[in-house]
Amino acid sequence: MSDTLIHDPKGGMPRLLEIMRRLRDPETGCPWDIEQDFATIAPYTIEEAYEVADAIEREAWDELKGELGDLLFQSVFHAQMASERGLFTFDEVADTMSDKMVARHPHVFGDESRDKSAEQQTRDWETIKAAERASKARQGVLDDVALGLPALLRAVKLQKRAARVGFDWPSTDEVIDKIVEEAQELRETSSPEHRFEEFGDLLFVMANLARHLDIDPEAALRAANTKFTRRFAYIEAALARDGRRPEDSDLAEMDALWDAAKLTEKG
Repeated sequence: MSDTLIHDPKGGMPRLLEIMRRLRDPETGCPWDIEQDFATIAPYTIEEAYEVADAIEREAWDELKGELGDLLFQSVFHAQMASERGLFTFDEVADTMSDKMVARHPHVFGDESRDKSAEQQTRDWETIKAAERASKARQGVLDDVALGLPALLRAVKLQKRAARVGFDWPSTDEVIDKIVEEAQELRETSSPEHRFEEFGDLLFVMANLARHLDIDPEAALRAANTKFTRRFAYIEAALARDGRRPEDSDLAEMDALWDAAKLTEKG
């Protein structure tokens, strides 16, 4: 029965769940899969989420289906391990999310009116989430901002949460002034320990500026990485036409080629 399902190309979600169960079977499964636990799989889960974001960023729609499948498989993997421990099942994961979405959208699934702005819906969402946190005995404003988030994303979430209770600069001007202050402190420090701390402070305020400008700092940095990669490839290609590599050049020449790359993009 299970073999028939496993080889059914239209088996859908039941097929994937059965494949995962078989992979973790202690007697007939895959040794690598059997050895894994939540902690060892978590980095792969994060990586797969970023690969989904990368496919979207590149508008690689032909790849997105596979990347979403990889991310789904991570949820299935964690749910299977939880089921083996008697913690919860995949169906319970799905039911929990369904319950949450219904509860957080009373204007869609309940009696509340949909006649309100996106801003009002956001405020209502936060009110509902605050009630959920209270029911879980999480009283601190920052208590449930996940520690495992990428640092830049967590900085923004911490700042958003603090801003909701009034702990925030009123405008971008104050944030930019703070960036100048933190940059000067970084310039003046000579201790490696203080340099580390001041650099972190500077990044944290930069994340705050992104929030005030309504910019996703992770997306902005990914775009900057892509631009750097593209322009450096232009430098490599230009040097290769002369039979050279970057290490055969110098900073002045490569800087000039960088400017040429910028002009080419603008043209």
